[in-house]
Amino acid sequence: MTAKRVIFRGRVQGVGFRYTVHHLARAFEVCGWVRNLPDGSVELQVQGAPEEVSDFIREITTESNVAHHIKSHFVETVPDLTGVSGFRIVRD
Repeated sequence: MTAKRVIFRGRVQGVGFRYTVHHLARAFEVCGWVRNLPDGSVELQVQGAPEEVSDFIREITTESNVAHHIKSHFVETVPDLTGVSGFRIVRD
């Protein structure tokens, strides 16, 4: 099991980015959440088997219909997401 935090920068708010990520998560065995940040970026926290997590992130950044909105993304390993099940959009 691995947990990752990803920050997406670019035109990632107001384009259905969080909803696309939420929809894509259904195709992977992952749990976590996605939310907008005040600086205009989007934060993803995701947990699952290492291959599932990396495939999910790769799908978002290269294959999804919002991939062209991403100018850059930063991935870091974080502690396990305790008490998290399913995948959700965090609304401010």
